[in-house]
Amino acid sequence: MTRLAITGATGFVGSAVLDAARAEGHEVRALARRDQPAREGVTWVRGDLNDTAALAALVQGADAVIHVAGLTNTPDPAAFEIANVTGTANVLSAMSAAGVKRLVFVSSLSARKPGLSAYGASKAKAEGLVEASGLDWTTVRPPGVYGPRDVDYLDMFRTAKWGFVPLPPGGASSIIHADDLARLLVGLAGPTASRLEDSASRKATFKQTYEPDDGREGGWSHKDLAAAIGRAVGRARVFAPHLPRIVLDASAASDRLARGDRAKLTADRVGYMCHPNWVARSDRKPPPGLWQPRIAGDEGLKATAEWYRREGWL
Repeated sequence: MTRLAITGATGFVGSAVLDAARAEGHEVRALARRDQPAREGVTWVRGDLNDTAALAALVQGADAVIHVAGLTNTPDPAAFEIANVTGTANVLSAMSAAGVKRLVFVSSLSARKPGLSAYGASKAKAEGLVEASGLDWTTVRPPGVYGPRDVDYLDMFRTAKWGFVPLPPGGASSIIHADDLARLLVGLAGPTASRLEDSASRKATFKQTYEPDDGREGGWSHKDLAAAIGRAVGRARVFAPHLPRIVLDASAASDRLARGDRAKLTADRVGYMCHPNWVARSDRKPPPGLWQPRIAGDEGLKATAEWYRREGWL
């Protein structure tokens, strides 16, 4: 049994990681801002990434740390530095003090182009800290992550229901189901006897950066993804126009006025949405002996739409 410490375990991706870790039989210690219901095999540590005492308690005695927690969207770009850079530095410091060497760090494809957004810049800077830490790290840069409980793709499903999916300027991106991503992260942190059993294979994943996806070669064009979401909600066809940057900027300003700090479309997010290539690179795929995607895009999108319906989200 591996003892895993997980940050961000109550969030969308983190909760999937927690489920995957328990399914593999690992003992988990998880960081949470608020008290959580008791769960077998899970020890909750109350605190956040700025709470050094909580981080010390989180990592003490752990075999590996999966650092998922971070800020993905905010109307205040300065907040990315605090959450994603300083927060990561605090995790690294806690691990070093406790003598924990193995780290799986969740970054983002946006770190490839840090000049496009404050979010991408913060993730790139955090990657630099991880690489300089002296730990046995592996960085995972997920593409767009979707699945049950996700709110980022939800608006696309909602508009697709009415036959309309507005898109950024032309381009392509990769996607991955949260459950597939979670299996990868747990596999990197605590391989079971059936995967990467020998020490040499395990060590081959150290100091590597991986870009996983759903297995679709070349990713999804924006229009193909819109069509797939349309099919998932029962629409044979959807109208999916590419919107120019000026329209997206205006939409971001309107969203800020309408939803304030809860705005989903921010100026920073528009910055990387307009980049034409967020496709996971084939030479950065995780080792096939460790992990391969199980959930194809069409299948996963349909199941996600069904979950949204059951929960009354769609």
